[in-house]
Formats: sequence, structure tokens, C-alpha cells
Amino acid sequence: MIFGRPNPVMVTPAEALPGRDTPMGGLAARHTVLDAPLTGPWTTTDGSPAEILYVAGGCFWGLERIFWQMPGVVGTAVGYMGGFTPNPTYEEACTGRTGHTEMVLVAYDPGQVGADRLVATLMENHDPTTANRQGNDVGTQYRSAIYWTTPLQEAQARAAVRAFDELLTSRGHGHVTTELRSADDAGPFYFAEDYHQQYLHKNPGGYCNHGPNGYTCPVGLVSSDDLPAQTSVEPPRA
Repeated sequence: MIFGRPNPVMVTPAEALPGRDTPMGGLAARHTVLDAPLTGPWTTTDGSPAEILYVAGGCFWGLERIFWQMPGVVGTAVGYMGGFTPNPTYEEACTGRTGHTEMVLVAYDPGQVGADRLVATLMENHDPTTANRQGNDVGTQYRSAIYWTTPLQEAQARAAVRAFDELLTSRGHGHVTTELRSADDAGPFYFAEDYHQQYLHKNPGGYCNHGPNGYTCPVGLVSSDDLPAQTSVEPPRA
């Protein structure tokens, strides 16, 4: 038990919510910070296609802000990925019955930043040792995950996670639980509702439990047990 709640168990495809065939509507055309196309396609400064990496580590609001500030990142978006329910809503994802994790899409210029640096940034800014939990946010929708789109990303992600796992366990922490999969295996990325996109730019005082955890990837881990659960913070009303 965690805080009196059962340990989260991944929903099966048969148990997952049915979802819907219609994609999420009402999304803005442009990223409110980077002024890039919100849903792509994304390009580098020389006009080449950007590369895409998907990362998750708890509430996607704070994680997205970390990545849109990184040099070489040309676009970000938040959504749901790795589960079974087609076109889920935020409320559905928060039940844990879609199988998705709260995901950040990171579009980047590989000539300016590598996937290894992106993965290291993820590792350094959340607790990857707590399966299905970040602070008081508990559920499979908050699991740590990396979904790659190229063989180089896979190699760099596995190497960085392996090195960070060795570092953490040598300091007496648990093993890294980050889910490692290809994006093809994880399934579609479903864009979250518009109010979630660049949420902490629109709401600077909004809930965020991400930040340096105290370790450099080759976080001690800052306790976030006293933070409010994400689902206890009401979303903005239309």
C-alpha cells in the first residue's frame, strides 16, 4: 500500500476504457513558447526534419517545461501514450484504466542536442526508482518511460539508463524502473487537451513536482511526499 492506496496494476486491454474514434479537437496551431507547429511537422534550423523522442516521468506539466527550455529542442507537446484506449481524455487517463502514461513529445535538432542528453535530463529531474509513482501522484499513468523512434536513440537511452541505475544503486537507492520501448511498440501518441499544452507557461504558479533530484546522469533524491497529488488540483475551467 502507498498512502493507504493499493499499489497500481497495469490495466489489461480487455479491462481498458473503450475511448473513441475521434481525435482530440480544439488544439492551438502553434506552441505558445517556441512558436512551432504544435502537432508538427517539426524542422531544424536548416529545414531538415526534427527527430522525435517520447519521455514520461510523472505529471506532464512540469516535464514539458523542462524540455522546451533546452537548447536544440524545437517543439514539445503533452499527451497520452503506451496504453490501449484510443483518443483518451485527461479524466480517463487519470483513472489508470487507459494504460497510458502522461507523455511528453520532444522534437529536437540532433545537430544541437543528442538523445543521450535528453534522456539524462529526464533521469536527473524525476525519481526513476518509484514505479508508477512521483510523490503523491500514484498510478500507472505516472510511470517513468522512454519511447524511442530511432536505433541511435534506443542505444543512447539504454546506455544512459544503465549508467544511472548503477549510480543510484551504488548510493543505496532502488533500481531504475523506467519503461523502455520503441514508439512503434508503445502505440500512438494522443495529444492532450489544449489547456494541458504548455500548461506552466499559461499558469506560471501551477502544480509542478519536477526539478533536479541531486544526481548527474554519467536525483540525494528530493522527497516529494508532501506535494499535493496532481489529480487533487482542479484543471482550469473553460
